[in-house]
Amino acid sequence: MYAVIQTGGKQYRVSAGEKLKIERIAGAVGQEIVLDQVLLVADGDAIKMGAPLLAGARVKAKVVKHGRGEKVRIFKLNRRKHYRRSQGHRKNYTEIEILGIAA
Repeated sequence: MYAVIQTGGKQYRVSAGEKLKIERIAGAVGQEIVLDQVLLVADGDAIKMGAPLLAGARVKAKVVKHGRGEKVRIFKLNRRKHYRRSQGHRKNYTEIEILGIAA
């Protein structure tokens, strides 16, 4: 059984027991959260699809940890003009563990 959820402007295919990193969400470590923006639920050959969201479907998850991703370096250069700009960026994330899917 799996589901397709939407959080942080992105879509993820999740199943029970899976861990994944999503955009930072509010919630303490160890807290259970409910993700209610479910787009699709599939159980074997039975597929339920929303338009765009599936009414009554929920995914329960537990917050494992909060963290920051790898540093991304941004470098701009105009050749022969002595123009150089350097900037860095680290994205915040929340790691969650999927506990169950309720359709």
